[in-house]
Amino acid sequence: MIDVILVPQGAEYQAVCRGVERAQCPIVVPIPVSPAPLSRFLKTWQQTNHIAGKKLLLMGLCGGLVPQYAIADIVLYQECIKREFDNRAAPIAALPCDATLSAWLQQKISEAAVVSALTSDRLVSSAQEKHQLAQHYRATVVDMEGFAALEILQQTGAMVAMLRVVSDNAQHDLPDLNQAIGTDGTLHPLPLAWGMIRQPIAAMRLIQGSLRGLKTLEAIAKRVSQ
Repeated sequence: MIDVILVPQGAEYQAVCRGVERAQCPIVVPIPVSPAPLSRFLKTWQQTNHIAGKKLLLMGLCGGLVPQYAIADIVLYQECIKREFDNRAAPIAALPCDATLSAWLQQKISEAAVVSALTSDRLVSSAQEKHQLAQHYRATVVDMEGFAALEILQQTGAMVAMLRVVSDNAQHDLPDLNQAIGTDGTLHPLPLAWGMIRQPIAAMRLIQGSLRGLKTLEAIAKRVSQ
């Protein structure tokens, strides 16, 4: 049984809460978006919560980097890779998820594809950039929290696994919403709305994909908590 589910605040958190609402366990904890604010949050959170030996599951949405993965596909992380911006010649840093907990989840959610995930500190919105990242890092999905979570939580002795749902594919551009993400890891409504208005077709694609992804996320949260 999972002890704690960590999930990005907002719609993803709400979807997971709906999925586990009748379960006494696990506890669902909302986390900030993007690596830096998440790292700060987890350093404080783990000091006031005894999580050594606990089974932690990070859930949420992710983006596809390769055409193989379609919207609403479920993915189980084998490892997380850190995206580097300053020195592309540096060795690629990767952290593995807990093998035992991941194997239990694979039995529970048998349709989940096992993947290598890339963690970026900004939203990846263009299809061209997704293709380049997939080639450079040999990753198949992208998120903004995975590597940072593993980096902090593995030091505590907790078992950490990651289960996500693809909400945007590799073939289409998305609106650039990076200006909507604050330094505290929250989404700012006005820049978010402006980013959507500037690219209406891409925005509609994002909304439709997110709604499908959230529905699947809610369903697998229910299965995980049973």
